[in-house]
This record gives sequence, structure tokens and C-alpha cells, in this order.
Amino acid sequence: MYGAPELPPDFVSLPYANPDAPRGGRVVFGNTGGFDSLNPFVQKGTVPWQLRFWTHESLMGRSWDEPFTLYGVLAESVETDPERTWVEFTLRDEARFSDGNPVTVADVIWSYQTLGTEGHLRYRGLWGKIASIEETGPRKVRITFNVEDRELALIAGMRPILQKAQWQGKDFAAAQLQDIPIGSGAYVIDSYEAGRYLNFKRNPDYWGGDIPFRRGTMNYDEMRLEFFGDQTVLFEAFKAGQLSAVREFNADKWATQYNFPAVQRGDVVKTDIPHLKPSGITGFVMNTRKPPFDDWRVREALLHAFNFEFINDTITGGAQPRITSYFSGSELALQPGPADGPVRALLEPFAEDLLPGALEGYDLPQSDGSERNRRNIRTATALLEEAGWSVENGVLQDQNGTPMRFNILISQGDKESETAIEIFARALERLGIVIAAEKVDDAQFTSRTNALDFDMTYYRRALSLSPGNEQKLYWGSENADTPGTRNLMGVASPAVDAMIEHMLTATSREDFIAATRALDRILTSGRYVIPFWNFDVGRIAHVKEMKFPQALPIYGDGPQYMPDVWWYQAD
Repeated sequence: MYGAPELPPDFVSLPYANPDAPRGGRVVFGNTGGFDSLNPFVQKGTVPWQLRFWTHESLMGRSWDEPFTLYGVLAESVETDPERTWVEFTLRDEARFSDGNPVTVADVIWSYQTLGTEGHLRYRGLWGKIASIEETGPRKVRITFNVEDRELALIAGMRPILQKAQWQGKDFAAAQLQDIPIGSGAYVIDSYEAGRYLNFKRNPDYWGGDIPFRRGTMNYDEMRLEFFGDQTVLFEAFKAGQLSAVREFNADKWATQYNFPAVQRGDVVKTDIPHLKPSGITGFVMNTRKPPFDDWRVREALLHAFNFEFINDTITGGAQPRITSYFSGSELALQPGPADGPVRALLEPFAEDLLPGALEGYDLPQSDGSERNRRNIRTATALLEEAGWSVENGVLQDQNGTPMRFNILISQGDKESETAIEIFARALERLGIVIAAEKVDDAQFTSRTNALDFDMTYYRRALSLSPGNEQKLYWGSENADTPGTRNLMGVASPAVDAMIEHMLTATSREDFIAATRALDRILTSGRYVIPFWNFDVGRIAHVKEMKFPQALPIYGDGPQYMPDVWWYQAD
């Protein structure tokens, strides 16, 4: 995106992969919930999240050691003009789907058009920005854009490529469970039982094992996903030796509950994976499409009533720091105090529409750590009164006598959220507010959040060091009310839209950082989410036979780190 890639044209492997890693072995991972679809490219159904990373490929692939840098996968070369109004890819002659058929330009064009019109919402934004997509040679495809957006040349290389012939005469968007999309990736689905397990095997004829981007990756012969009712059952299965690895997101549990016999014997290893990526946002998101969450003063009152310090101490032992903004922990985060310099210049045209704190500086409420949280409860009371709410006979109600009651939608088995809600509910009772946890299975949770059918719900949005067009999907106005949107809070802000546009059209890293910091200010001062704790380090417990390179990417752990660059080796 800015400057030149760090790796030379003749690089051997990604810097955090071991090009000499042995191939072989079998590993088993666990998911909670179930699945009723094996097509991760459409809106319909619940799909194992790992599927699209293991079975399909795109023209280019990301290096997780460089923000905004891509290297060739299905494409052997890429060209673009200085203004990036078009991009042209040349396919590798050896690229093959898992059934042995070559990956063709026709497959690429069909994939982009189909995903852009019938695919999952995450893929549709690009299609509207394409003026034309055409074959310019036997293995060449050129995409011309109709808007000014320098990131599009990169995004165009990141769409999964599917096989056109597989879907002739079939309804792609209405695919059934057995309609598994054919991919070009290293793994194929070997067997499955709906909601119980999914087995992957490395394709012995995988075409790309020795290209530089893939060398030292996709090393396991077999990977299996087992499905469990909740995280507690999954953890017990891991302790019993039924799973090969788990990711742990609770620092207190990591310190106190990973001392079972397999760990003491050395058969299970605890590994910390540091990173430099932004915190993202995790917490309870408020649906601002409906009252009372459409009033920022109510949202601010709820932030004061949410006693983070006490809740964090109860759940994580206070070991994990709080998320302080959407990009906290990185150079993209808002800077403390009033906005100044280029950030202020970007925000000032929208000064009348920004909420308090965007320009002046905004910090999340802090409690004294005690359960009573008296000072913040007093502040919450004043904010609610200012917003037109008053207590009558112990019940908070508006001017029409309607009491404030709402539910927090969570998945069954989400014990941490359930505990947080119990403590939150006791605090809100003192304000005259009644809330309850609404626990549903994973399929219902996905269906409800896709339909925007919730008051408040658990929310996790991971963010990268190279934010771009996906920000429109996360909090852009265009899809704020579209079923399936990732903009669960319902942000519809011209200022947010403008900052995203500045990010996409920036020609220098400095201008890009200023636009991202300005966006972070607007989102944080919008009080849309009650933030939880930051996952400041990756924690993986794994069998001793699972090995990984000593060189770590700046992104740390993630979906394309473990198991992608790990391997199996008996001591």
C-alpha cells in the first residue's frame, strides 16, 4: 500500500514460516456449537469459521509480518498503474483446484461476480466499485475500478476463487449442506457429520506446496474439528487428551487452571504468543436503532454503571488490561487529550455532529474497584435524569411511564459474559433498570444478530494494522440497517464515512494514520460498546508434538498462524 514490500522477489518463504518444516501428523481442534452449512461464502447458515482459511485460496495472500502487503498465491504477478485505477493479475500456470482442473480466468471472473452479487455481505462491497473485469490474455485478468480508492488494487487480490463449472445449473446462494465448494487450497473435507465433527485431509496433489508464499505452511496431513456444547465441555475434552490444542483468552484461567496432569508431565505445553496488533473491540454492543440506546446519554450512563474494574477482577483476576479504544495498543489508536494537528483538521468540519469527547478527548469511566461503584452510579443517575428518565417506586421510567428493561443476547456456554451480566444487573437494579441474559444456541445467536434482533449483545470485532474497506462493513452508513451487517451497533455517521474515505484515499502512511486516529475518536466517543478486557497476548495450550517457528509475526496468533505455520514432530 505504501512503499515497497519487505521481501525480495526471490524470497524463499514468509519470515515467520519454517521452509524446512516436516509434513505429516494429525491434530484435533474443538469448536463450540455446531454447523448446518459448509459454504462459508454465502449468508445462509452457520459455518465452521476455519473452513474458508483451509480449503480455498485467493490470487494474493497477506504477510502477517507486514501491514498492507500482499504476495502472490494463485497469481504469479500483478501490475497496476500509479493511481491504482486498475489492477491486472497473471495466474500461475500450475494452479489447480482440488479435483485437478486448472484455475482459469473464467473462474476468477465468475467468482468475483457471483460473490459480489450473491455471496456473503463481506464480499459484496467490492463489486459495486468495479467498472469492468475482463480477460486480457490466456492467464491474465484485468479489473478496472469506478471510484478513487487506492486499497482496491489490494482487495481485488483477496477474494476466494471458486470453480465456475461446479455451480452451473445450481443456486449458489441456496447451497445445501452437501454442496461443498471446490477450492484450490491445501485441504479438502474428507468426512463430516452435521454438528458433530468435520475432518480435513491435506490434498496429496496440492499444487502450491512449493511456491514461496506456501513453503513451510499447511504441514499437517489431517486436521479434525470436534464440536462441543460449550467451552467448559471443550476444555474438559482437551484435558482428557481428546484435542491437540486450545486457545485461551482468560489470563486468570491460564494461570490457575492449566496445571492438570498432562501439563505437569510435559505432554501439554503452554505457549504465549505476543503481538503488536490493535485491541479491536470486545464487549456488549448496544443496538442504537431502538430506544433507549439511540440516546448517547443513556449509553454513557450504562458505561458508568458497568463496573469494569470489579468485573475484570472477578473474571480474569484483573490480569488483562481494558480496551480503551477500537485501535488501542497500536500506533493507529487515538492519542490522549484534545485532538490536534491533522486529526483535528479532519474532525472539525463535523464538529456540530460529533458527540462530546471526540474533539476534547474522551476516556472510559473508571470505578474505584469496589462492588458499590458509588461515584459512577451517581453520575449514571444524573445522565439518565438529563435524558428524561426518572425513578418511580424503584423503577426507572420515561416520561410516558415506560420502564427501562432490556435483554443481553449471548450464546449458551458463554460463562464469562453470563458472569458479567449478573454483576451488571445488580448495579442496574440500583438505578431501577431490569436486565436479563438471553441465552441461545450458536445458530440462533447468528440468526438473531444477522436479523439485528437484539437490545444488547456480545460483540467481538478484531482489527488489523491495515484497516481499509472492511471498515465500511463494520460501521459504515450504507449497510447500517442491512440484515447480516457487521455494523451491529447501527452507526450511521457522515463523519465516520468521511474518515473511512480519507483512509482509503491517503497517499502517505502519515495521512492514513491521522485518518484512522480520527475514526477511532469518533467510534470511541460514540459510546456504542461497553468494552471488556484486551487480549494483549495470544495463549495456546498444545500437545508437545505441535511445533512452531521461533520467528513470530507482528500480528502474533490468529486464524492464519496456528495451525498454518505449525508442524507435527515427535520428540
